[in-house]
Amino acid sequence: MIFYPEERIALFIDGSNLYATARSLDMEIDYKQLRRYFAEQGRLIRAFYYTALLEDQEYSPLRPLVDWLDYNGFTLVTKPVKEFVDESGRRKIKGNMDIEIAVDMLNISEQLDHVVLFSGDGDFRRLLEAVQRRGLRATVISSNRTKPSMIADELRRQADQFVDLENMRDLFGRPVSHQDDDAPMDAGYEEHLETQMV
Repeated sequence: MIFYPEERIALFIDGSNLYATARSLDMEIDYKQLRRYFAEQGRLIRAFYYTALLEDQEYSPLRPLVDWLDYNGFTLVTKPVKEFVDESGRRKIKGNMDIEIAVDMLNISEQLDHVVLFSGDGDFRRLLEAVQRRGLRATVISSNRTKPSMIADELRRQADQFVDLENMRDLFGRPVSHQDDDAPMDAGYEEHLETQMV
C-alpha cells in the first residue's frame, strides 16, 4: 500500500462487510493494531466504523466492541436495524449503512487526501469515483481470495489501490480462536446480522 507521510487519511469501515470478509479468511480484526497501523502511515484524521444494532435486545454481543471502539479513537456511526417479514413469512432484518458511509465520505473529503474503504460492496464504485474527481486517492480493502469473492470487480477496478485483507493479516489480523480483552476484535459480531442483513 502506498501512503505519503503528510497525507491526510480517513478510514471508512463497513462493520458487517469487514466482519464477513475476515471470517471467510478465518481471522479476526485487532482494531487497536489496525488504527495504529494507519496512524503510522500518514495523518489519520478519522477512523469511522459503521454498524447497525438491534435495539430491542437486552444484551448484544456487538456492544463491547462498539463501546471499545467509541472510547479508543474511532468515530462510531450506528443505527437501529429494521425488522420485516419477507414473502415466505420469514423474519428478516435490514441494516444497510451505505448512505451513511457515502454522506460522511463526501462531507469530509475536502479535509482529506486519501480514503481507505473497508468494504467490497460494488455500490460504492460511484462514491469512489466522486471523491477521486475531487483529487483524493482511494484504497479499498476486502478480499478476492474468499469463495465467493468478497470484492465486487467494478469496485476493485475503480480503486486507486486494492489490498487483499489476507495480505494485512500480519499487521492487524489474529486467528479466530485468540481473543484479548484489552483490544476487542470482531468476534462478538452478531451472526444473524451478517447472514440475514439485506
